[in-house]
Amino acid sequence: MRLGVLDIGSNTGHLLVFDAHGGAAPMPASSYKEPLRLAEHLDAGGAVTQRGIDALTAFVSEALVLAEDKGCEEIYAFATSAVRDATNADAVLDHVAAHTGHRISVLSGPDEARLTFLAVRRWFGWSSGRLGVFDIGGGSLEIAAGAAEAPDVAWSLPLGAGRLARTWFADGRPDDAALRELRRSIRADIARDAGSLLRGGPLDHAVATSKTFRSLSRICGSAPSGEGLFVRRMLPAAELERWLPKLVDMTHDEIAALPGVSTDRAHQLVAGAFVASAVLDIFDLPELEICPWALREGVILDRLDKLSVLD
Repeated sequence: MRLGVLDIGSNTGHLLVFDAHGGAAPMPASSYKEPLRLAEHLDAGGAVTQRGIDALTAFVSEALVLAEDKGCEEIYAFATSAVRDATNADAVLDHVAAHTGHRISVLSGPDEARLTFLAVRRWFGWSSGRLGVFDIGGGSLEIAAGAAEAPDVAWSLPLGAGRLARTWFADGRPDDAALRELRRSIRADIARDAGSLLRGGPLDHAVATSKTFRSLSRICGSAPSGEGLFVRRMLPAAELERWLPKLVDMTHDEIAALPGVSTDRAHQLVAGAFVASAVLDIFDLPELEICPWALREGVILDRLDKLSVLD
Protein backbone atom coordinates (compact mmCIF):
# COMPACT_ATOMS: atom_id res chain seq x y z
CA MET A 1 0.00 0.00 0.00
CA ARG A 2 1.06 3.58 -0.50
CA LEU A 3 1.19 5.71 2.64
CA GLY A 4 2.04 9.33 3.23
CA VAL A 5 3.80 10.65 6.33
CA LEU A 6 3.47 14.37 6.91
CA ASP A 7 6.05 15.40 9.49
CA ILE A 8 5.71 18.92 10.90
CA GLY A 9 9.07 19.42 12.55
CA SER A 10 10.55 22.42 14.28
CA ASN A 11 12.70 23.18 11.22
CA THR A 12 10.97 21.62 8.25
CA GLY A 13 7.63 20.39 7.02
CA HIS A 14 8.25 17.15 5.14
CA LEU A 15 5.87 14.89 3.25
CA LEU A 16 7.37 11.51 2.48
CA VAL A 17 5.36 9.05 0.41
CA PHE A 18 6.21 5.38 1.00
CA ASP A 19 5.39 2.13 -0.71
CA ALA A 20 4.91 -0.02 2.35
CA HIS A 21 4.39 -3.78 2.71
CA GLY A 22 4.49 -5.97 5.81
CA GLY A 23 7.86 -7.66 6.18
CA ALA A 24 9.59 -5.33 3.72
CA ALA A 25 11.49 -2.09 4.15
CA PRO A 26 9.38 1.01 3.43
CA MET A 27 10.48 2.38 0.08
CA PRO A 28 10.37 6.17 -0.44
CA ALA A 29 8.38 7.04 -3.56
CA SER A 30 8.11 10.82 -3.36
CA SER A 31 9.26 13.68 -1.14
CA TYR A 32 8.18 17.29 -0.66
CA LYS A 33 9.51 19.63 2.02
CA GLU A 34 9.65 23.27 3.01
CA PRO A 35 11.85 25.03 5.61
CA LEU A 36 9.02 26.25 7.89
CA ARG A 37 11.32 27.09 10.85
CA LEU A 38 8.42 26.97 13.30
CA ALA A 39 10.85 27.00 16.22
CA GLU A 40 11.84 30.49 15.09
CA HIS A 41 8.25 31.69 14.51
CA LEU A 42 7.46 32.02 18.20
CA ASP A 43 6.58 35.24 19.99
CA ALA A 44 7.86 36.29 23.40
CA GLY A 45 5.11 34.27 25.09
CA GLY A 46 5.98 31.05 23.27
CA ALA A 47 3.06 31.13 20.81
CA VAL A 48 3.42 30.38 17.11
CA THR A 49 2.99 33.68 15.28
CA GLN A 50 0.31 34.22 12.64
CA ARG A 51 3.04 34.20 10.01
CA GLY A 52 4.11 30.76 11.21
CA ILE A 53 0.52 29.50 11.30
CA ASP A 54 -0.13 30.72 7.75
CA ALA A 55 3.06 29.11 6.45
CA LEU A 56 2.19 25.82 8.15
CA THR A 57 -1.37 25.85 6.80
CA ALA A 58 -0.21 26.55 3.25
CA PHE A 59 2.36 23.76 3.43
CA VAL A 60 -0.13 21.20 4.78
CA SER A 61 -2.65 22.13 2.09
CA GLU A 62 -0.07 21.68 -0.69
CA ALA A 63 1.28 18.45 0.82
CA LEU A 64 -2.18 16.88 1.05
CA VAL A 65 -2.86 17.59 -2.61
CA LEU A 66 0.50 16.06 -3.55
CA ALA A 67 -0.19 12.98 -1.41
CA GLU A 68 -3.51 12.49 -3.17
CA ASP A 69 -1.86 12.99 -6.57
CA LYS A 70 0.67 10.27 -5.68
CA GLY A 71 -2.08 7.82 -4.76
CA CYS A 72 -1.70 7.64 -0.99
CA GLU A 73 -4.34 5.45 0.64
CA GLU A 74 -3.68 6.94 4.06
CA ILE A 75 -1.88 10.04 5.30
CA TYR A 76 -0.41 10.34 8.79
CA ALA A 77 0.21 13.93 9.79
CA PHE A 78 2.01 14.67 13.04
CA ALA A 79 3.79 17.57 14.69
CA THR A 80 6.73 17.51 17.06
CA SER A 81 8.40 19.94 19.43
CA ALA A 82 7.61 23.37 17.97
CA VAL A 83 3.84 22.78 17.94
CA ARG A 84 3.88 20.51 21.00
CA ASP A 85 5.48 23.18 23.18
CA ALA A 86 3.68 26.21 21.73
CA THR A 87 1.37 27.99 24.14
CA ASN A 88 -1.27 28.22 21.39
CA ALA A 89 -0.88 24.64 20.11
CA ASP A 90 -4.62 23.93 20.06
CA ALA A 91 -5.36 27.13 18.15
CA VAL A 92 -2.65 26.27 15.59
CA LEU A 93 -4.06 22.78 15.06
CA ASP A 94 -7.64 24.10 14.85
CA HIS A 95 -6.63 26.65 12.22
CA VAL A 96 -4.88 24.05 10.07
CA ALA A 97 -7.82 21.63 10.37
CA ALA A 98 -10.36 24.33 9.47
CA HIS A 99 -8.46 25.35 6.35
CA THR A 100 -7.26 21.95 5.11
CA GLY A 101 -9.79 19.43 6.42
CA HIS A 102 -7.01 17.38 8.01
CA ARG A 103 -6.17 17.39 11.70
CA ILE A 104 -2.54 17.02 12.69
CA SER A 105 -1.70 14.83 15.66
CA VAL A 106 0.94 15.86 18.17
CA LEU A 107 3.58 13.34 19.20
CA SER A 108 4.79 13.46 22.77
CA GLY A 109 8.54 13.64 23.32
CA PRO A 110 8.77 10.04 24.62
CA ASP A 111 6.69 8.76 21.67
CA GLU A 112 8.99 10.61 19.27
CA ALA A 113 11.99 8.93 20.91
CA ARG A 114 10.26 5.52 20.90
CA LEU A 115 9.32 5.62 17.21
CA THR A 116 12.78 6.79 16.20
CA PHE A 117 14.24 3.93 18.25
CA LEU A 118 11.96 1.47 16.42
CA ALA A 119 13.25 2.68 13.05
CA VAL A 120 16.89 2.40 14.14
CA ARG A 121 16.35 -1.07 15.63
CA ARG A 122 14.80 -2.29 12.37
CA TRP A 123 17.64 -0.78 10.34
CA PHE A 124 20.49 -2.31 12.36
CA GLY A 125 18.71 -5.39 13.71
CA TRP A 126 19.21 -7.56 16.76
CA SER A 127 22.96 -7.78 16.30
CA SER A 128 23.17 -4.26 17.75
CA GLY A 129 22.44 -5.63 21.22
CA ARG A 130 21.69 -2.86 23.71
CA LEU A 131 21.04 0.08 21.45
CA GLY A 132 21.25 3.78 22.26
CA VAL A 133 19.63 6.31 19.93
CA PHE A 134 20.11 10.09 19.92
CA ASP A 135 18.21 12.51 17.69
CA ILE A 136 18.77 16.29 17.59
CA GLY A 137 15.77 17.99 16.03
CA GLY A 138 14.98 21.64 15.64
CA GLY A 139 13.19 21.91 18.95
CA SER A 140 14.27 18.95 21.04
CA LEU A 141 16.78 16.20 21.70
CA GLU A 142 15.37 12.67 21.91
CA ILE A 143 17.21 9.90 23.75
CA ALA A 144 16.22 6.22 23.92
CA ALA A 145 17.92 2.96 24.80
CA GLY A 146 17.12 -0.70 25.18
CA ALA A 147 17.88 -4.27 24.20
CA ALA A 148 14.43 -5.04 22.75
CA GLU A 149 12.43 -3.55 19.89
CA ALA A 150 10.86 -1.01 22.22
CA PRO A 151 13.25 1.05 24.37
CA ASP A 152 13.31 0.62 28.13
CA VAL A 153 14.07 4.34 28.54
CA ALA A 154 12.95 7.16 26.26
CA TRP A 155 12.83 10.87 26.94
CA SER A 156 12.95 14.27 25.31
CA LEU A 157 14.75 17.48 26.24
CA PRO A 158 14.23 21.03 24.92
CA LEU A 159 17.71 21.05 23.36
CA GLY A 160 16.93 21.28 19.66
CA ALA A 161 19.41 23.04 17.40
CA GLY A 162 16.84 25.59 16.21
CA ARG A 163 15.58 26.36 19.69
CA LEU A 164 19.11 26.91 21.04
CA ALA A 165 20.12 28.98 18.02
CA ARG A 166 17.12 31.24 18.54
CA THR A 167 17.90 31.66 22.24
CA TRP A 168 21.70 31.94 22.18
CA PHE A 169 22.75 32.99 18.67
CA ALA A 170 20.03 35.44 17.61
CA ASP A 171 22.50 38.37 17.72
CA GLY A 172 25.43 36.50 16.22
CA ARG A 173 28.28 34.72 17.95
CA PRO A 174 27.95 34.88 21.76
CA ASP A 175 30.99 35.94 23.75
CA ASP A 176 33.16 33.31 25.41
CA ALA A 177 31.37 33.60 28.75
CA ALA A 178 27.98 32.99 27.13
CA LEU A 179 29.35 30.04 25.14
CA ARG A 180 30.67 28.51 28.35
CA GLU A 181 27.26 28.96 29.98
CA LEU A 182 25.57 27.38 26.94
CA ARG A 183 27.90 24.40 27.16
CA ARG A 184 27.32 24.07 30.89
CA SER A 185 23.53 24.27 30.68
CA ILE A 186 23.29 21.73 27.84
CA ARG A 187 25.43 19.24 29.72
CA ALA A 188 23.55 19.75 32.97
CA ASP A 189 20.21 19.13 31.23
CA ILE A 190 21.42 15.91 29.59
CA ALA A 191 23.24 14.63 32.67
CA ARG A 192 20.20 15.12 34.91
CA ASP A 193 18.54 11.93 33.61
CA ALA A 194 21.57 10.21 32.11
CA GLY A 195 21.55 7.65 34.89
CA SER A 196 18.28 6.16 33.65
CA LEU A 197 20.10 5.06 30.50
CA LEU A 198 23.38 4.14 32.14
CA ARG A 199 21.75 1.95 34.81
CA GLY A 200 20.56 -0.39 32.05
CA GLY A 201 24.14 -1.31 31.27
CA PRO A 202 26.66 -0.24 28.65
CA LEU A 203 25.52 0.37 25.11
CA ASP A 204 26.58 -2.16 22.51
CA HIS A 205 25.78 0.24 19.68
CA ALA A 206 25.35 4.03 19.86
CA VAL A 207 23.47 5.59 16.96
CA ALA A 208 22.48 9.10 15.89
CA THR A 209 19.78 10.27 13.51
CA SER A 210 18.68 13.66 12.15
CA LYS A 211 20.02 16.26 9.78
CA THR A 212 22.21 17.88 12.45
CA PHE A 213 24.09 14.66 13.20
CA ARG A 214 24.35 13.83 9.50
CA SER A 215 25.82 17.25 8.71
CA LEU A 216 28.34 17.01 11.54
CA SER A 217 29.33 13.53 10.42
CA ARG A 218 29.87 14.76 6.86
CA ILE A 219 31.99 17.68 8.08
CA CYS A 220 34.05 15.20 10.09
CA GLY A 221 34.81 13.11 7.02
CA SER A 222 31.90 10.76 6.33
CA ALA A 223 30.92 9.82 2.80
CA PRO A 224 28.52 12.13 0.93
CA SER A 225 24.86 11.13 0.58
CA GLY A 226 25.41 10.39 -3.11
CA GLU A 227 27.31 7.24 -2.19
CA GLY A 228 24.07 5.64 -0.96
CA LEU A 229 22.31 4.54 2.20
CA PHE A 230 24.45 1.51 2.95
CA VAL A 231 27.80 3.24 3.38
CA ARG A 232 28.81 3.27 7.04
CA ARG A 233 28.94 6.82 8.38
CA MET A 234 30.36 7.76 11.77
CA LEU A 235 30.67 10.83 13.98
CA PRO A 236 33.90 10.40 15.98
CA ALA A 237 34.03 12.32 19.26
CA ALA A 238 37.67 13.34 18.78
CA GLU A 239 37.04 14.74 15.31
CA LEU A 240 33.98 16.70 16.47
CA GLU A 241 36.00 18.24 19.30
CA ARG A 242 38.60 19.30 16.76
CA TRP A 243 35.95 20.97 14.61
CA LEU A 244 33.85 22.62 17.31
CA PRO A 245 36.07 25.67 18.00
CA LYS A 246 36.45 26.22 14.26
CA LEU A 247 32.69 26.12 13.74
CA VAL A 248 32.18 28.64 16.56
CA ASP A 249 34.38 31.17 14.77
CA MET A 250 32.87 30.68 11.30
CA THR A 251 30.22 32.88 9.72
CA HIS A 252 26.92 31.37 8.58
CA ASP A 253 28.09 31.61 4.96
CA GLU A 254 31.30 29.78 5.78
CA ILE A 255 29.38 27.03 7.58
CA ALA A 256 26.91 26.74 4.70
CA ALA A 257 29.84 26.16 2.34
CA LEU A 258 30.96 23.08 4.30
CA PRO A 259 30.08 19.65 2.87
CA GLY A 260 26.72 18.29 3.98
CA VAL A 261 25.37 21.59 5.37
CA SER A 262 22.24 23.16 3.89
CA THR A 263 21.97 26.94 3.71
CA ASP A 264 18.73 27.07 5.68
CA ARG A 265 20.28 25.20 8.64
CA ALA A 266 23.75 26.71 8.73
CA HIS A 267 22.73 29.22 11.41
CA GLN A 268 21.90 26.46 13.91
CA LEU A 269 24.72 23.99 13.30
CA VAL A 270 26.98 25.36 16.05
CA ALA A 271 24.21 24.98 18.63
CA GLY A 272 23.62 21.43 17.41
CA ALA A 273 27.34 20.69 17.62
CA PHE A 274 27.36 21.69 21.30
CA VAL A 275 24.53 19.20 21.92
CA ALA A 276 26.25 16.43 19.95
CA SER A 277 29.49 17.01 21.83
CA ALA A 278 27.66 16.80 25.16
CA VAL A 279 25.96 13.52 24.19
CA LEU A 280 29.26 11.91 23.25
CA ASP A 281 30.98 13.13 26.41
CA ILE A 282 28.28 12.47 29.01
CA PHE A 283 27.58 8.94 27.79
CA ASP A 284 31.31 8.30 27.30
CA LEU A 285 30.93 7.39 23.62
CA PRO A 286 33.96 7.38 21.30
CA GLU A 287 31.69 7.70 18.26
CA LEU A 288 28.13 7.58 16.98
CA GLU A 289 27.00 5.71 13.89
CA ILE A 290 24.58 7.59 11.64
CA CYS A 291 21.33 5.83 10.76
CA PRO A 292 19.47 6.87 7.58
CA TRP A 293 16.12 5.91 9.10
CA ALA A 294 14.48 8.05 11.77
CA LEU A 295 11.08 9.21 12.98
CA ARG A 296 9.15 9.09 9.69
CA GLU A 297 10.23 5.52 9.03
CA GLY A 298 9.35 4.64 12.61
CA VAL A 299 5.82 5.97 12.14
CA ILE A 300 5.36 3.85 9.01
CA LEU A 301 6.80 0.71 10.64
CA ASP A 302 4.57 1.17 13.67
CA ARG A 303 1.53 1.49 11.40
CA LEU A 304 2.46 -1.64 9.44
CA ASP A 305 2.92 -3.57 12.68
CA LYS A 306 -0.60 -2.59 13.77
CA LEU A 307 -2.06 -3.60 10.40
CA SER A 308 -0.38 -7.01 10.60
CA VAL A 309 -1.93 -7.57 14.05
CA LEU A 310 -5.38 -6.76 12.64
CA ASP A 311 -4.84 -9.18 9.76
